[in-house]
This record gives sequence, structure tokens and C-alpha cells, in this order.
Amino acid sequence: MPKTRSKPHPDISQVMIMDGQNNFPISWLNKQGYCEYSIYLENVKGIQIQPTLDMVIGTKEHARLEEDFKKDAEPATFEEMLETSKTAEILSRELPVLSVHYGIRGYIDEIWMTPDEFIIIDDKPGSRAFASSIHQVYGYCLAFKETIKPFKNKMGVKRGITAALRQRGTDNIFWSAYFDNKAELGIINLINRVQNLISRKEEFVPTQNPRKCRSCRFKRKCDKKALPGQV
Repeated sequence: MPKTRSKPHPDISQVMIMDGQNNFPISWLNKQGYCEYSIYLENVKGIQIQPTLDMVIGTKEHARLEEDFKKDAEPATFEEMLETSKTAEILSRELPVLSVHYGIRGYIDEIWMTPDEFIIIDDKPGSRAFASSIHQVYGYCLAFKETIKPFKNKMGVKRGITAALRQRGTDNIFWSAYFDNKAELGIINLINRVQNLISRKEEFVPTQNPRKCRSCRFKRKCDKKALPGQV
């Protein structure tokens, strides 16, 4: 990641202040789409809850895949990967991406770099393309686009970016789409929404879907649970 002046936010966990700009994890775009009030409970109020079984399994699976990848992977800098991928297909995992401008950061589960395009893959436990999951992978696409900007002159032909969701532990890519201008503008608007939440220009809004509340790990600590009968 580029070198920046950074420090933790004084009041909100997981938020960093980088060059004077609030910077949050890209995974928050998924949480925001599910229930942004959960971000408030965990990171503003500081409520600590044990991770769910899915979260534990996901962490273990990520670690396993990373270990398997490292067995055959050849060390290379990001610039070297870009150069090699101009003529050959390469794969990388847990690639760090950062946008100081938009205030987002994260690690891409897997990325395929080919002479024609970049395919950014986010692994999910199921095989349904929820809007919140799409928001997260689009966030990675935007951060990746920002990350490669300094290398534009060394990339050769202009390559597009494709976003993809894959069922965890399988090769099943169940959703994919080009990261076009419409997708980019949409995710920028959503990022701005989260930035406004962090700066308290807007208020965190809880979901009105009781089904989400029933499966939320913060349900016993939440003071904004949706009532039965709400949609």
C-alpha cells in the first residue's frame, strides 16, 4: 500500500485517519447493505460480540487457501505482477488495496491478472448474489483501480476490471459483472454515505427487515430491532 500519514480514529474502531481523511474497511460496504446500524453498535458503541460460526469458518478457509497458495507462489512486487500479466495470466491472493482519496482499504480474496482484464473475486459462504455482497466486491474494484493508477504508463494496453463472487471453498463463480461507469458511480455514492455516517453528517439507519434482525449477532444488544410484521 502507498505510504500515508495515518492514525486510528479517536472514537470509531477500525477507522483510520489517513492524510486527514477517514478510511474504513471495504467489508463495511457489505455490513451497510445488511444493516448499517450494526456498524454503529460494533464500532461506535463498542459492543463486543463473539463471531458467528460462518465468520469462524470463513477465517479458517481464508487461512487454508492462503497457505495452499503460498506453497507454489513466487514472490513478486505489485509492479512485477502487472508487468508479467501483460503477456501471461497470473493469480494472487489477499492482495492489499487502498484508496486514500475515497477512504477505503481492504484485501482482495483472489485476483486474476490477464493480458485482457483484471478479475477481482470475493468469496462468500453461499451462492446468492446479495446486493450487499456486490457492494463489497465493487468496493474492491474501485480501490484496485485507484491502486494501479501510479502504474498506468507501465501497464501497456488498457485492461478492464470484472467483479466476481465465488462460493467459498469451490470454483463456483455464481455472479460476475464488468466494473463499468455505472457500477463505479453507484459504489462511490455508497462510500460517500458511509463517510457521512462516520463524520455524523447522517445517522445510522437500522434495517426494517425482522428476518435480518433474527440472524444478527447483535440482536440481544440492539435497541432498534425491527418489529414482527415489518417487511
